[in-house]
Amino acid sequence: MSGRAVTDWTIERVCNHAKEVYEGIKASGHGFWRGIALPQGRENEPSYLMLLAVVVLGGVVAFSIRKRNIQKSTGRPWTPTAPRLEKGQAREFGKWTPSDFRMPTPDPYPDWSIEHTKPLPYRPFRYGPKYHVTMGLRSVKQEDWIELDNHFPRFHADKARRIAERGEKLCVTAPEAYPAAVELLEDLAEYLPARYPSLYKRTPVGLDNVWSGESFDLVKRPLAEDPMQICARLVQDDLAVMIEKEDGQYYFLAGCIVLPGFWRLGDKFGMPLSEIHTSGDVPEFKEKLEKGMTNLFRRLKPEEMVARHNYFFQVDDDLGWSWSVGPEDSNVNGHVGWSTAEKGRAIDHHHFRSERQTLRRLPKSGGVVFTIRTYFHPIREVAEEDYVPGRLANAVRSWGDDVSRYKGKERYGDVLLEYLDKKHEEQIARGLDLSREDEVRAYPY
Repeated sequence: MSGRAVTDWTIERVCNHAKEVYEGIKASGHGFWRGIALPQGRENEPSYLMLLAVVVLGGVVAFSIRKRNIQKSTGRPWTPTAPRLEKGQAREFGKWTPSDFRMPTPDPYPDWSIEHTKPLPYRPFRYGPKYHVTMGLRSVKQEDWIELDNHFPRFHADKARRIAERGEKLCVTAPEAYPAAVELLEDLAEYLPARYPSLYKRTPVGLDNVWSGESFDLVKRPLAEDPMQICARLVQDDLAVMIEKEDGQYYFLAGCIVLPGFWRLGDKFGMPLSEIHTSGDVPEFKEKLEKGMTNLFRRLKPEEMVARHNYFFQVDDDLGWSWSVGPEDSNVNGHVGWSTAEKGRAIDHHHFRSERQTLRRLPKSGGVVFTIRTYFHPIREVAEEDYVPGRLANAVRSWGDDVSRYKGKERYGDVLLEYLDKKHEEQIARGLDLSREDEVRAYPY
C-alpha cells in the first residue's frame, strides 16, 4: 500500500469513527451536545467527515476543560465516585482489635448560621435512558460527617415530639451494641462543638445546645436515656449501628430511626445486613449490591468514610412518617407501603425526599455507623431550579418495573410527570440553554 493510500485509509477510519462517536453522543441526550447541529445531506462527503472529526475532538477537549473548571469553581470538594477501600488484614469474625485512630477535630463550618445556612441542594438523579442500580459510593472527608442547616429547628421539634410519643418504637440499643452506641455519642460530643460552635458548646460533663437550651450530661451513669436517642436529638440525621457477629454478618443492633418516612425500626431491628434489604424488596440487591456491600463492611477502616445518596417522592408533608401510605402502626399483609397509598393526589401534595447516608467504622468498638440525613422539599420548590424538571422527569421515566414498584411510581407518576414536563417546557420557552447544564451542576447536586 502506498503512502498516499495509507493516509487516505487513516483519514477514512478517523472520520468514520468520529461519525459513530458523534451519533452515539447525540443519541445519549447529554446536555453539552444538545445544542450542536451539523449540515444534513452531506454525511458521506470527505470534507464533512473531516469537519465532524474536528467538532468531536474539539467538543471532548472543551468538555474536559469545562468540567475541570467547574470542579475548581464550585467550592465543593471533589470526591471520586468509587472510594479506594483496601483489603484489611485477616481477622476473626466478630472480633475487633481497637484502633488508636481518632477522628480529626474539624474546622468550623464556614459562616454557619441556624437562621441563614440553607440545606445543600442535593439532586441525585441522572438522565436515562437506563436507571442503574449501584451503591453509588463517594469518599467523604471526616470534617463533612454531619450536615446541619436552617432546617434544624423543624427536625429538632419533630424528633422531640415523636420521641415523646413513640420513643421505644423508634430508639433501641441491644446490650452487645451499647459500647458502640456510647462511642458514637462521645464522637458526636467532640465533633459538633468544633464543627458548629454557634450551636453547641462543650462542657466538663458533655455539651450544651446553645439554641435550644438543652444540656447533655454524658458522664453520669446510667445515662438519662438511651445513648442512640441522645445522638438523635443532637443532629438532623437518623442513626444506626451495625455489629459484626461470629458468622461474619453485620446485624442492626442499635438505632434511633425517628424520621424514616416509609419504614419502621421494629421491622428491621436485629436483622443482618442482607435481610434488611431483601425484606424491603430492594431492587437487584442479590444480583448487583450484596457482594459489594458485604466487602465494603468487611474492609472499611476507621480512617475512611463513604457516602451515598438516594431519592424518593412522598405525597404528603409529614417528615417523620408518610401517612399517605397508611398509619404507622398498620400491618397490611405483614407490612405497610405504597400498595396502601392513595393514587393521583394533586401536585401540591408531592414532596421530593432525598437521603444522604454516611458510613464509617467506630475505632474502639468496630461497629459500623450509618447516618441517614433526609432532605425534604415541596416538588414545586425543586422544579423551579434550572434544568431540574427536565432531568428529573427523564430519570423517573428511566426506572425499570422493579424500581418503579419500589418507589411507588404507579401512585403518583402521572401527576408528577405531567407537572415536570410542563415546568421543563416553561424553562425552554424562557431561553434556558440546555447545552450549559454541565457548567452549573455536578452530581450529586
